[in-house]
Order: sequence, then C-alpha cells, then structure tokens
Amino acid sequence: MKESHFFAHLARMKLIQRWPLMRSVSTENISEHSLQVAFVAHALAIIKNKKFGGNTNPERIAILAMYHDTSEVLTGDLPTPVKYYNPEIAKEYKKIESAAERKLLSMLPEEFQEDFKPFLISEYAYEEDTQIVKQADSICAYLKCLEELSAGNHEFALAKKRLDQTLLEKKTEEMDYFLNTFAPSFELSLDEIS
Repeated sequence: MKESHFFAHLARMKLIQRWPLMRSVSTENISEHSLQVAFVAHALAIIKNKKFGGNTNPERIAILAMYHDTSEVLTGDLPTPVKYYNPEIAKEYKKIESAAERKLLSMLPEEFQEDFKPFLISEYAYEEDTQIVKQADSICAYLKCLEELSAGNHEFALAKKRLDQTLLEKKTEEMDYFLNTFAPSFELSLDEIS
C-alpha cells in the first residue's frame, strides 16, 4: 500500500491566512473559512429547496464547500483584488488553481480519485452546486466584514462596499432570505445574541 500525503496537505489549510493584506481584529484561516462556507452553502440549499422550489442536494453542496479552497494549500490565498485585477491575471490564476486541484487529486490512492473528483476538481462539480458555494463564499466574506466593522476595524469598509455589489450581482431568493434572517446577528455582541 502506497503512502498518501493528501490529508497531511489538507491539515495545512489551518496555516493559510485569509485577508493577508488586511489588518484583522480576528484572523481567519482557510480551514475555518471552509467550514463556515459549508454551513452557509448547506443552509442556502435547504432554503432554496424548502422555500423556493429548489431540488438541490444540501449534503453534496456542503461537502463541495468544505473542499472549495483546498487548492490553496498548494497556491496560497491570493487576495481578490490581485486575483481579479484584470481578465488575463484571472485566467492565468484559474490555470494555476486547476493544476493545484489535479495535483491534490493525484495524491489520493487511485481507487478513491473518482469519489473525490467532483469535490476537488471544479470542472466536475454540478454547475448549480458550484453557484451555491460561490454565493456562500461571498456571504461569508461579507459576514467577516460585518464582524470586523462591528469590532471597530474600518479596514474592512471598502471590502464590505465591494461585497455589497458582489452580493447584488449574485442575488437569489435564498441569498436574500439568508442575509435578512441571519446576517444582522453578526453585527451584535455576544450579550445581544444570547
């Protein structure tokens, strides 16, 4: 039996900090972020199914969200303003992400690669599932901004403004429901939510 370094690489997700160019009151790594995205994506899928006639698989979407940033154990977290500075950079970075996804998949024993492929290789995921994970990813970035701004960190004011626009562009009924129902609590203190 050949040794696999796949899970040792995933364990390094906790070492990769998000928002590397921003001063944060509370640091966030991609492991923490991925769990929050999984929570939110799962909720979005349930909301879509129960309230807006969707037919998604919330558990599959949650797993996809858990793995959505795993390629960053090989690439690091490139800040959004850099990643999307222009279409050429975005296109080249997608190639780098794709190569990292394939490298991670190749670390698994061959007999398990097909099982993990839809979660590790973005082009093999269902488009509707991917869209929900992207929505959850944006919502989680927005929630991070709310938390930082509520703690008095104005460093996140411009990021929140950009995310307001991003959320408007990705707007769905389930996103509106989530943001109206759950997001306001992120601006409150522990005493206020208890």
